[in-house]
Amino acid sequence: MAKRKHVEDDLEDSAAGDDSEQEFSGLEESSSEGSEDEYDEIRVEFEWFDPQKQDFEGFQMLLRQLLGTDASFFHLGAIADLILEQKLLGSTVKTDGNEGDPHSLLTVLNLKQHSNRPVIKSLVDYILDRAATSPSLSPLTSLLPANSGNEVGLILSERWVNIATEVVPPMYEMLLEEIEWAVNDKEPYTFTHYLIWSKIYHAVPSTLDETTNRPMKKMKPESNKDVDDGQSMYYFHPEDEVLHRYAMLHGNFDYKTPVPEGDSRNAFQDFGVTPHGHLILIDAAELNSAVKALKTEFPFLPATSGATMDESWSTTP
Repeated sequence: MAKRKHVEDDLEDSAAGDDSEQEFSGLEESSSEGSEDEYDEIRVEFEWFDPQKQDFEGFQMLLRQLLGTDASFFHLGAIADLILEQKLLGSTVKTDGNEGDPHSLLTVLNLKQHSNRPVIKSLVDYILDRAATSPSLSPLTSLLPANSGNEVGLILSERWVNIATEVVPPMYEMLLEEIEWAVNDKEPYTFTHYLIWSKIYHAVPSTLDETTNRPMKKMKPESNKDVDDGQSMYYFHPEDEVLHRYAMLHGNFDYKTPVPEGDSRNAFQDFGVTPHGHLILIDAAELNSAVKALKTEFPFLPATSGATMDESWSTTP
């Protein structure tokens, strides 16, 4: 059964700044001559579900994408199992019904409650190791240890590259309400902080251009861009830029496993990318305000009056 009533969204001529996010699932290039960026209108039906056992393989694929080149350091199956143990916490987005593959995942793991589990220990040890290499993330070295007295929820949020950012605010809304229900039921989800695991990238000359001797096109101006160490930094997850406004800290880290310079495996045709890990720490009291800002920035508005969401999950600002 769907977690919430599905909505239908007409997607036409996306104006999203990030090429990695703007091509929604199923979009077909327009046949109009002289217009490379026009797309035919399609209708996509999104449904929200609780994590379910049939999502196990899909979760591992999403986790592998989120954790980048260092995904091999972690037991992805164990992380997926832990997500599935929390039957009423977290959400997936699907377009093919309950038995379909999850196209998006958002959940939270209690780092203190599960501190004795090997997979959580490996995640925390990795974060501490990477935080020690980044001045902006160094405060995490005193915040995350199990004996620090902090209750940190690790938020894992990932989706396929062609899934719209607009699906994210409803998922965060659901998570906040589920946490509230869990706390009312005396479950261990009274967090002091939320640590969001994400990723960013820097644009570099494409290796494809070098091997084919074709001229490299100029990158289009993008709204989801920032500057990091003098380089243009782009977000795989545009919502990160909003979350930064409410963060105690945020910063990037290099993967331990080297990333080939100019790597273009992520389907960027005009430029290559060098990805990095990215962490955002938010005080628990600020997450609700951050989610409201996400709803304003990325509103999910039904395209027809007949497609409505449950009133408690309204995504209008």
